[in-house]
Amino acid sequence: MSHNFMNSELAQKNTVVYDFTPILLVGGGPLRADDRDLITGFSSKIIAADGGAGHVIAAGRLPDAVIGDLDSLSDEARASVPADRLYHVKEQDSTDFEKSLSRIESPLVLGVGFTGGRLDHELAALHGLLTFPEKRCILLGAEDILFLAPPESHMTLSAGSRFSLMPLCPVRAESTGLHWPLNGNLFAPGALIGTSNKVAGDQEEQRVSVNCDAPGMLVILPRLALKAAMAALTEKPGLHAQWPAPER
Repeated sequence: MSHNFMNSELAQKNTVVYDFTPILLVGGGPLRADDRDLITGFSSKIIAADGGAGHVIAAGRLPDAVIGDLDSLSDEARASVPADRLYHVKEQDSTDFEKSLSRIESPLVLGVGFTGGRLDHELAALHGLLTFPEKRCILLGAEDILFLAPPESHMTLSAGSRFSLMPLCPVRAESTGLHWPLNGNLFAPGALIGTSNKVAGDQEEQRVSVNCDAPGMLVILPRLALKAAMAALTEKPGLHAQWPAPER
């Protein structure tokens, strides 16, 4: 496998699912109607993180793979999924989201069923984004989407729309197109955060750019911005401007 989005020997060794198009990853958390519609109409591969297989099957699809420790996989779901699509990862040092994300190679992963339920599960998903910064992943929530900011991103968004930033660790960031520019400030938990910023401009749309000097900044946008975020994370040369895989 020589995909240009595979950037570490570890990822290649662990990969069980790969594609040149975005992949949908479904967790076992609460889904809203739009998420179920996404499963039903998704045209590429659908992966389930353990118990997320139940959501996929309920939507009338079979997951292309089920990855995790499989302790949340119901007997009914296990019986429905072919055995060669079940990937049992025994270790307990990572979550099912991390087990799945680390074994997918794709230009972009869309994740549903990882937010909105138990807070510890939601925080663990954010930890997973930080653990694998080399992966491009957007998590969909009930009202928002979020992703780990790459070194550089450009989005065309509606003027006045919300643009929130939440650091998971110290990150210095700059921006254009935001009402309150980031100005190269150092953002960090317990110090400076960037929630409830908004897109600047008095035109209908505005180009927004964000540059970060390290992985660790979450970008949080309304769900209406999903297409813009997907374009930002997959456009060239942005596809190649991603964080390196850390030593593991």
